Amino acid sequence: MTTPSTRPLAAVTGASSGIGYELAKQFARHGYDLVVAAEDAGVTAAGRDFADLGAAVEPVQADLATHGGVEDLYARIKADGRPLEAVAINAGVGVSGPFAETPLEPDLRLVDLNVRSSVHLAKRCVQLMAPRGAGRILFTSSIAATQPGPFEASYAASKAFLLSFSEALREELRDSGITVTALMPGPTQTNFFARAGMEDTRLGAGRKDSAEQVAREGFEALMAGRDHVVAGSVRNRIVAGAAKVTPETLKARLHRNVSRPGSARK
Repeated sequence: MTTPSTRPLAAVTGASSGIGYELAKQFARHGYDLVVAAEDAGVTAAGRDFADLGAAVEPVQADLATHGGVEDLYARIKADGRPLEAVAINAGVGVSGPFAETPLEPDLRLVDLNVRSSVHLAKRCVQLMAPRGAGRILFTSSIAATQPGPFEASYAASKAFLLSFSEALREELRDSGITVTALMPGPTQTNFFARAGMEDTRLGAGRKDSAEQVAREGFEALMAGRDHVVAGSVRNRIVAGAAKVTPETLKARLHRNVSRPGSARK
């Protein structure tokens, strides 16, 4: 960004595709300039799309699963010179398969990206927002946070962490002028299932909500200061509601039926 702007500034991670891409478009359409980050080079092309919507955009290609990647993004946000009005901490990955058989490294990388980097970036952003007494933080969790996830155990646990973390952080910041919102989509039309190796599961092969709808509902909840939103279909809200009164062992067994590799062929 080379020229001063009076538009508010927002940051979005995982912005090259999927829900993050659509969240960035929501911010751009509502008058925000953007710092957008993703691991892949597609973040630059995505940035041009956001610029076409009127935003000044700073694309950052960074591996947020590393300490240095988060610090690089943080430095680019600070270098803009404007207050950070909002951040959507959205970047994440999934891992699928029998835990006893899959390699260790993908699970550890998932924890680094979904959990560690989210805490790291949230810490930096809160420390930017707190002195001003203003700011909005959105975490992309999932309805997977409401139940154990056999065959995607580390992923479901990471989303449960984000939901708990966001609710706790929201309460800590209740009188600070900073709001915290958890976005909880169900299965969504993104490349998530292909990247996680879940296309042969009932979850991966089943009906999905549009990323645009999920992002729009998440953005609206963030702007309204809500604590969370179960986005997408009515079915997602039913699943999240039922999870409150269903024993964990039964939820795990039911989830197994839709996440087990090969279950799409049954």
